[in-house]
Amino acid sequence: MAGGPVRMFRLLPRRLRPLSGPPGCLSARSARSFSGVPPELPAALVRSTFLDFFRQKHGHQLVPSSPVRPRGDPSLLFVNAGMNQFKPLLLGTADPRSEMSSYRRVVNSQKCVRAGGKHNDLEDVGRDQHHHTFFEMLGNWSFGDYFKEEACSMAWSLLTEHYGIPADRLYVSYFGGDAASHLPADEETRHIWLDIGVPPARLLPFGLKENFWEMGDCGPCGPCTEIHYDHVGGRDAAVLVNADSPDVVEIWNLVFMQYNREVDHSLRMLPQFSVDTGMGLERLVSVLQGRRSNYDTDLFTPLLHAIQQRSRAGPYGGRTGAADEGKVDMAYRVVADHVRTLSVCIADGVHPGMSGAELVLRRILRRAVRFCVEVLQAPQGALASLVPTVSHILVKYISHNPCGQVTSVAWSLHRNLGFPLDLVDLMLEERGVMSELQAGAQAQVTLDVLSLAELQRLAVPHTDDSLKYQYRLERVFPACSATVLALYDGQALVSEVSEGQRCGVILDQTCFYSEQGGQSHDQGYFTREGLQDVLYPVEAVVLAGGYVVHQVTAADSLKTGDQVQLHLDQVHRLSCMVKHTATHILNFALREVLGPSVQQRGSHVAADRLRFDFSVKGSLDVSQLQQVERCVNDIISANHNVHSQELPLQTAGHINGLRTVDEVYPDPVRVVSVGLSVSDLLDDQTDGRTSVELCCGTHLLQTGAIEDLVIVSERQMVKGISRVVAVTGREATRAREAGQVLSQDVDSLSARLSGSAPLSLDSAVDNFSLHCVLQAVDNTPIPQWQRRELQIHLRAMQRNSNTTVRKLETREAAARAQALLEKNGRKDVQVDAVETDSLSVVMKTVNRLSAAAPRSYVMLLAHQGHSGKVLCACQVPKVTMTRVTSDWALAVCRHLGGSAGGSPLVAKGTGSSSDITEALSALMQLPVP
Repeated sequence: MAGGPVRMFRLLPRRLRPLSGPPGCLSARSARSFSGVPPELPAALVRSTFLDFFRQKHGHQLVPSSPVRPRGDPSLLFVNAGMNQFKPLLLGTADPRSEMSSYRRVVNSQKCVRAGGKHNDLEDVGRDQHHHTFFEMLGNWSFGDYFKEEACSMAWSLLTEHYGIPADRLYVSYFGGDAASHLPADEETRHIWLDIGVPPARLLPFGLKENFWEMGDCGPCGPCTEIHYDHVGGRDAAVLVNADSPDVVEIWNLVFMQYNREVDHSLRMLPQFSVDTGMGLERLVSVLQGRRSNYDTDLFTPLLHAIQQRSRAGPYGGRTGAADEGKVDMAYRVVADHVRTLSVCIADGVHPGMSGAELVLRRILRRAVRFCVEVLQAPQGALASLVPTVSHILVKYISHNPCGQVTSVAWSLHRNLGFPLDLVDLMLEERGVMSELQAGAQAQVTLDVLSLAELQRLAVPHTDDSLKYQYRLERVFPACSATVLALYDGQALVSEVSEGQRCGVILDQTCFYSEQGGQSHDQGYFTREGLQDVLYPVEAVVLAGGYVVHQVTAADSLKTGDQVQLHLDQVHRLSCMVKHTATHILNFALREVLGPSVQQRGSHVAADRLRFDFSVKGSLDVSQLQQVERCVNDIISANHNVHSQELPLQTAGHINGLRTVDEVYPDPVRVVSVGLSVSDLLDDQTDGRTSVELCCGTHLLQTGAIEDLVIVSERQMVKGISRVVAVTGREATRAREAGQVLSQDVDSLSARLSGSAPLSLDSAVDNFSLHCVLQAVDNTPIPQWQRRELQIHLRAMQRNSNTTVRKLETREAAARAQALLEKNGRKDVQVDAVETDSLSVVMKTVNRLSAAAPRSYVMLLAHQGHSGKVLCACQVPKVTMTRVTSDWALAVCRHLGGSAGGSPLVAKGTGSSSDITEALSALMQLPVP
């Protein structure tokens, strides 16, 4: 095991902080055995008691729940645990300027959704009494502060003293060790519980699956201890712990993060221990209200009553399985759970849509509607009408959210009702997108939590990257010399790397921009003092815990203390600055044209183009696209100054017209404003009608450097979210020129089509040319408004052309069929050849012959000149067919080296032969059905 053997934690010095009373001792009330059940408490009081206990009695900071849409974590569809928002702290990557970096003791109640990915309870909801897609996770946290003894003592005190849960109904599990993983039993935790007063018979060891928690394949992990509650009482229920019994349920999990799981699966001690606890509010309330089912608590009963009022079903009876006749009670639970999930998710900006989390939410909506309408027989709109009841139960989550107006949630639910026929295709597409994202992600050499802690222990200063913001109008970037402070080889800090080794380089200062805020990292290279002709290309630049890590494959040896010169790819940097400033202006223009409801949903700035995602009801039309482009280019032409200034976060929040996104911002924060200085905005001397955003990116000093902007793509990614892709400068000019060329091609094609009607298929306009032009219009970077206009024109031309071709094919097939009838009569078996390049004509000729001779077996071949293929089509009589027609066609086409398929009556296929006469002769030797 890397870092030496893992020791039992009872041998480590305990870092205790005093509780009320001597450590390890309980009051007489908590130590004695209780009879009966805990007092019944309303859910709101259960929640507030938990938060107040840790805040007021034990000095925890209350941190609000994060939205259910994960912040900057593509591995998650939804926030599914209390620890999600604290990942940067656990991994050591939190921005040292952020409020999060100061957290030591924290308490919160986190909104969680488990309906996709690893934790997916969707299909279980309704079948039993306790599964949910949305729930609240109560939790207390310690980041390098208290550890096992305090965490256990506080948990026991809260449950038995403050909630009044009888101690003799509680059982405690702990980690019993795992020999295969060389992990000892967590004896320290066992002794803590014994000291607290838990009887040995109620203190139970379990293995890795039950009592060892891991964040993922790599990262912080550690043993956990769980507190279980026996609903029955007055018995020894130890054998029912962790046995999936509805009578004995886990209510609280205390995780002790003391190890780090390495890439090679070994474990190393963490330099800083943390505590992460989680207790489901719904389950705790059921215990404190003496209910076996979460749905029988006041978190759900008002909602179930509201559902009954709006449906034609009888009252909710709490039945499951075979006892639940017609699945009525299951439907109650499904609708109650799902409308809570929908309300909270939509309030947090996740709308039912077509991929990712939005698709999962759409499935939840469909499931809720199906049970509401089909089983409970509720009228249309009943689901949306339940939102005010949800809002009343969860007031602090919906009414305090700026997106959470009840009316908008209700409207979104109503607007998105429906069952999309292409759901399967969309799910497949989603998997493809996910695979593409994963395939495109390159492994980066970034610091792990142990190395970050080691840097702090060694007092290595955070990287000074202020030079990245220094830029003059003459397009001059400052030179930068730096000292190598640390090297990281992917597993640990090292003092030296050799030639060819991939590593992370930390310098005392840098002019390189690290990837953040949606902007790509800078490119360039190092040279080492005394070795100026050897280049160290910088492959990536990332920020971790205040340190800028330059990912480099060493062209020669490199060691700490070396002096290096940084060479920035100035063209690449300037291109990113152009795109980032253009993105801010585009954001402003979209809001100006489409209204204040437009909200940013994501962006990415690269050297070649920019991407911007935003909320909008539907795709933009031609006029809106033109207006947005015009607004942006007016600002570019005006050559406004671009101002930036660092401000305290609270001060920046008072700026009129400030645009923000759902992110955790550092303090102080950088404000970027176009046309108006930040000081003028703070003085409130303006109407705020300008682009002003919080942004850590690099920007131009004047908008004129953008030169031009063209929107080359706009499409709805999911329902309610649109994505715009734009190019600037020379790329924009090329896009406009390409648009003009394609417009001329379309005009030329239109002129050919508008001439006199063709007399035959040979003289008809080549559909292939029409298809090629349409493909070019679809895929060439041109102004999106122009693409939409050309697509409309081309598709109208395509419809007209297809109609003409179909008419000509029908006329030609009739002539071919008449000629064959005159030649062969109405024989029982008609096998012959026709002259045409169109499989459609062959099929229509076969159909005509079969209509004229309904008792004939008909098969026709044609030699396709441009491909060299043999086309085959056949049809058998409806009343006499003995075998499927496709067998006949398949036998012929296989003989010709091809394939075929079709229905029992009609089939078609292709083969290859240089001589159609020879093919016909061979065909005559094959059996007919």
